[in-house]
Amino acid sequence: MDREPKDPSTSESEVARLFRVYRTVHEMVKDRGYVINHDTHTDINLFRERCLKDGLIVKESMMFQVQKNDNPNEQLLVTFPDEKPVGVKYLKILCQRMMDSKVNRGIIVFPGTLTAAANKAIQVINTRENRHYEVDTFSEADLMINITSHQLVPKHFVLSDEEKKTLLSKYRLKETQLPRVQATDPIAKYYGLKRGQVVKIMRPSETSGRYVTYRLCF
Repeated sequence: MDREPKDPSTSESEVARLFRVYRTVHEMVKDRGYVINHDTHTDINLFRERCLKDGLIVKESMMFQVQKNDNPNEQLLVTFPDEKPVGVKYLKILCQRMMDSKVNRGIIVFPGTLTAAANKAIQVINTRENRHYEVDTFSEADLMINITSHQLVPKHFVLSDEEKKTLLSKYRLKETQLPRVQATDPIAKYYGLKRGQVVKIMRPSETSGRYVTYRLCF
C-alpha cells in the first residue's frame, strides 16, 4: 500500500519555535542600542505574513538590517541560514553581503552547528587586528528564551569608551583591577561584549535601593 506523501509545510510548532527565536533576536538587538522599525517580532501573525511562503518558513525573509540609535553609520545584519552545519562557504557569502551593504557587524543565528573551519574563520574575523568587521554567532537553541528577562538576572549597561575612561579616572583604577567577565559568558554574548569593554551591573539592595558593580570583559 502506497504511503501518503509527507506534507512539506512548516508545522505550527516549528513556526512558533522560530518566532520565539526571531523575537529574542530583536529584543537582543534593541538592548544593544539598535533601532527596530517593524513589529513582526511582537506578533506571530505578522511574522507569518513576512516569513511564511506557500506554507514554508523562508529563512531569507527572517534576515534584517538595523542601525545604531546614536550612529546611523554603524549597521548590523542578522541572518538565519538554513545550512546544517554552517560552514566557511556561508561565511564568505555573508562577508560579501556585509561589504556590499557597508555593514560592519553581523549576527548569524544557525539551526544546528558551525563547522570547525567556520569557527576558526570567525575567530580570525573577530581578532583585535581586524576592526573592520565583527560576527557574533548563536544557535537557535540559545535564543529560545531571553535570558535577561529572568527575574534573577540584574540589569546590565555597556559603558562607552568615554564612560569607561571616566569610571577609571573617578576611582583611580586600572582596568585590570576591575572584576572580570568572560566574553563567552551568556550575558556577555547577549550584549555583544568584546574584550576590554566594561559593563555596569545594577542589582536591587535592601539597604541602599540598588547595588552597582562593574565588570571588565576579557
